[in-house]
Amino acid sequence: MLEINSGSSKVNDMKNPVDFVAEAKKVFEAEARAILDLKDRLNGSLTAAVETIVQCDGKVVLTGMGKSGLIGRKIASTLSSTGTPSLFLHPAESSHGDLGVLSPKDVIIALSYRGETPELTHLLQFAVRKGLKVIAITGNIQSSLAQTADVVLDVSVKEEACPLGLAPTASTTAALAMGDALAMALLIRRGFQAEDFAEFHPGGSLGRRLLTKVSDLMHTAEALPIVTKDTPMKEIVYKMTSREVRGVAGVIDSSGDLVGVITDGDLRRRMDKVSDFMAETANSIMSLNPKTIDVSEMAERALFMMEQFSIQVLFVVDSDSEFSRKPIGVLHLQDLLKANIR
Repeated sequence: MLEINSGSSKVNDMKNPVDFVAEAKKVFEAEARAILDLKDRLNGSLTAAVETIVQCDGKVVLTGMGKSGLIGRKIASTLSSTGTPSLFLHPAESSHGDLGVLSPKDVIIALSYRGETPELTHLLQFAVRKGLKVIAITGNIQSSLAQTADVVLDVSVKEEACPLGLAPTASTTAALAMGDALAMALLIRRGFQAEDFAEFHPGGSLGRRLLTKVSDLMHTAEALPIVTKDTPMKEIVYKMTSREVRGVAGVIDSSGDLVGVITDGDLRRRMDKVSDFMAETANSIMSLNPKTIDVSEMAERALFMMEQFSIQVLFVVDSDSEFSRKPIGVLHLQDLLKANIR
C-alpha cells in the first residue's frame, strides 16, 4: 500500500482547522483599508500626473519588475482602452535593446513599491539623458525612484494582506487602484465618451451595443409592410403575413406620412367588435400616433424604447429629410436580440 506522509508541522492540523472564510475577510479588509487610505494622499501630484500625460505628444510607457510589472501591464491596458496610447516595457529587457521603443515625446510611468528596483536603473538613466518625463508609483517617497521622477504618486500601505507580511498584496492592490484613478481622471480630462470606448472594443458586447445603429438592422424597401388608410382587410392581412417583419403594418396618408400602425392585437380587438371583419379598412382598425425612431439612432436606444412602451416594432424615419414622417424602414425586437443588443 502506498503511504502518503503528510508529515510536517507546516501542514494544517485538521483537529484545529483554520477558518479560511475569516482569513479571506481579513485580506479584503486590509486591501480595502489600503485603497481608502489613498484618498488622503490625492494631492497636487495626481493633477500633475494627469497634465503631464495630457501634454504628452507621444505614448505612455509603463514599466516595473515582478508583481509591479504585472500591475503596470494592466494599467497600460486600461489607459490604452480609455484614450491614452500606452504600452508596457520590461525594465530588464529595456537595457538589451528595447530602449529603442522610447521616443523623446513619451512619458514613463515606473512602478516599484520600495523604489529601489535595480533593473529600473538603466531605463531611468536613459529617461534623464533624453529628457523624458517620469511618473513614479511607489510606496517609498524617499527612494531613488521618487527622487528621479518628475511626479510621485504615493501608494504606501500600513500592512500587507499577507499574514506573513511578505507577499505583495495590499501594496499591489493600492498601485492598481492608483492606476485606475489616474486612467479615469485622464478619461474625464480628455472628454472621452462611451462611443470612443466602443471604437476600441468593436469585438465585445459593449462595442455591439454602442456601435450598432438602427440603420444597420432595419428592414427596408419591399420588406416594409405599408398600407394606406383605404387598404381593405384582405390586403392588410396579406401584408402582415408575407413580409420579413410579420404581425404589423404601417399606415400612411396620401402624403406618404406615417399616421397609424396595425398590429395583431388591433386585429383581434376589432374582430370581437364587428360582425363583418373582412369588410373593414385600415382606417377603422389602426392605432394612431405610432412610435418611431430616427434612422441615425443607436440600436440600443431602439431597445430602450421598445421596453419602455412595451412594443415589439418601431417604424424608422429620417428626421433630417424633407419627408421626416415618411417611414423608410422597420425594426423588430427580434432583430435587436439577434444582434445581441442588450
